[in-house]
Parts: sequence; structure tokens; C-alpha cells
Amino acid sequence: MVRILDASERIDLHACYQSRSEMREKPAARLFEPPPKFRLTDAVREQMLPSDSAPKRIFLLSPANIAGIRAGQVMSGHARSDLAIRLRDGGAPLGEVFSFISGLYFRGKLAYARAFSEVPPAIPGAFVITACGGLVPPEALVTLEQLREISAAAVDTANASYRRPLGRDSRILSELAGTGCQIVLLGSIATPKYVAPLLEIFGKRLFFPAEFAGRGDMSRGGLMLRCVNAGVQLTYVPLASAARHGPKPPKLAALARRRLNSPNHRPPGAGVDHGF
Repeated sequence: MVRILDASERIDLHACYQSRSEMREKPAARLFEPPPKFRLTDAVREQMLPSDSAPKRIFLLSPANIAGIRAGQVMSGHARSDLAIRLRDGGAPLGEVFSFISGLYFRGKLAYARAFSEVPPAIPGAFVITACGGLVPPEALVTLEQLREISAAAVDTANASYRRPLGRDSRILSELAGTGCQIVLLGSIATPKYVAPLLEIFGKRLFFPAEFAGRGDMSRGGLMLRCVNAGVQLTYVPLASAARHGPKPPKLAALARRRLNSPNHRPPGAGVDHGF
């Protein structure tokens, strides 16, 4: 089982792979210290995907935008919600925080990744791409300070604070996943901010849902939640050769109106999504 470390045990993916001589020889990889991640034990190493295994699937999720209104509702020092208090006092799962901030798009990505990832039990099936903290499992606990820290840089391929830790963790994940694993990007494909650095590491193993082309963030989020409910996956195509732009698809069919007291009812402000 993956063990998520608490704030007193800060460790990055590089430290998890101390046995990898290639990483030990690159001290520059230690310049950025992401928040707590999983510890790669010997049991996990034994489950590393062999190159001749049946196709497996790991998802990479673009982050939520912490500059929006919803982010302020949990990141303000005066916020009194349960999530805001946990974020300040001891930490909350990154996936839960981003799902609140981006109540449709990121929530849809996370639900979809959890439903359809295909990996051994001890290996995370999803990672969040962060602005300057590399790849972080959505189950990782982050404090408010750490959340601000990993979101402080611009998500721009020209920004070393973003690209260097992303490249570091992507190389490690590439080794962990092996050649028989699809790496599926759930994020923007219209610009190079995610595509360029990930293609550089994963090459032909990098995929994205073909149905994303032409859709906006809200439409993608709704589509993924519908897929989860139906138990049907999207069509994954290689990013290196696929068309990333397309005509705007028809609107999704409206779902049945939820009761206001439904557990899935979204609070005021949730109509504006703040995903990337």
C-alpha cells in the first residue's frame, strides 16, 4: 500500500529512488523540494511494470488554478470550512483541495483517473502536474504553505522552476512504468505547456483522450464524470501524432436535475471552474 508521508517526512520522488544511479549522479535534481509523496518500498519495486506486461495506464492531471474565487474560499487565513481548517492545521489531500477549487474539470479528471487507471496496487494510478513541485499523487497531504509553494511558478515551458522538477519526476515515472504502460494526459493539449515536456520524456507512450479535441474545460469535466457513471472509457490516442485541435463538438446532453440536498450538490461559486 502507498504510504503518504506527513509534513515532518518531506521526501521527493528523487529520494524514493536512491538506488537509481542515474538520479544519484544528478545533484541538480534536488534543487526543488516538492511536498510529501509516496515512499517506494522494496515491495513496490517488485511490482514495477515489466516491458512485456499487458498495457497498463497511469494518468497525469493538470492542476487547478489557485487564483480563482473558489481557491480563496479554502486558502484564506479566515476561512472556516472543514477543508480550509485541515489545510491550515495539518494538511489535506491535494486531490481533494483541487477538486474543491475546480469543482467540475479537476473533479472530473480525478474521478476518471481513479476509475480507469490500471496499475499494480502499490503504485499510484494518477499524478497531479504542479507548477513547481513536479508530479504529486492526489492522495498526498499538503499544507496551505506547501500548496502555495508548489503553485508559485508560471506553468510555462520556458520557466525552469516548472519544467525542471516536472522533467525529474517524469523520468522517474518513466522508469517505474516501463514501456508497457500508457501515460494519459488529462489536461490542455492545445498549447505546449504540458505536451512539450511530457513528450520529451514519454514519447510514443504519451496519450490523451481524442474526445478532448475541440472541447473546453467544463465540457471535458462533464464528459469524464459521465464516463465514470457509465463505466465507459474515452478513446486514447498517441499525442505525438494525433490532431490536437478540432471542431467544437455538440453540447453534452443535460443530466437529470439533482435535488438541492443531494450529496453531489455544488455550492455557490461552483459554476465557475478554475482548472488548467
